[in-house]
Amino acid sequence: MSAYVVAAAVLGAGVLLFVAAMTARWLFAPRVRTIAARTTYESGVDPIGSGWAQAQVRYLIYAFLYVIFAVDAVYLFPWALVARSDLGPASLVEVGVFIGIIVIGLAHAARRGLLRWS
Repeated sequence: MSAYVVAAAVLGAGVLLFVAAMTARWLFAPRVRTIAARTTYESGVDPIGSGWAQAQVRYLIYAFLYVIFAVDAVYLFPWALVARSDLGPASLVEVGVFIGIIVIGLAHAARRGLLRWS
């Protein structure tokens, strides 16, 4: 039962911090609304013309490569630290499957030309 008390306390602390932050924002935020403050803008650029414009989503390439190269380290480093102890062959197979999936993602990126420096 103590695990439920700890979970409830963490949840309560989270809700309390959220309410405190929203109350502080409401108390201390400026309330003067000028026309400039109510104007819509996108990334600091004033809207001109129609609201429709096509844009290329180039950041998706970097996000894909980030997932392959960085997020896998979150899982590999703890496994490498624990690998000093006797984990057995099952753990070795599991990390082999994990690295295999990463290699498949890397091969997919190379096949699509995402790894070419331009």
